[in-house]
Amino acid sequence: MNLMMWFIILIMFIIGNMIFVSKHKHLLVVLLSLEFIVLSIFFFLVIYLSYIEYDMYMLMIFLLFSVCEGALGLSILVSMIRTHGNDYFQSFSLL
Repeated sequence: MNLMMWFIILIMFIIGNMIFVSKHKHLLVVLLSLEFIVLSIFFFLVIYLSYIEYDMYMLMIFLLFSVCEGALGLSILVSMIRTHGNDYFQSFSLL
């Protein structure tokens, strides 16, 4: 059972990375794949910290940073949609 959970977490991480690399046209899809990767890392930390019987205080810090990352990404998405009208990366230039 424990080996199966490690395998599922590894598959989640790999799928999140594949989506992040392949679907780079829309900002929303990129942000959702990053949140999926963060969720798989959170599951990994939960299982690992419970396996070594360590305090779960690190999970609160990890969740704090992941929520801040999500809020920052959402604010960038909203400002990009307001200024450019869509979330395509090709719609704005870097110059």
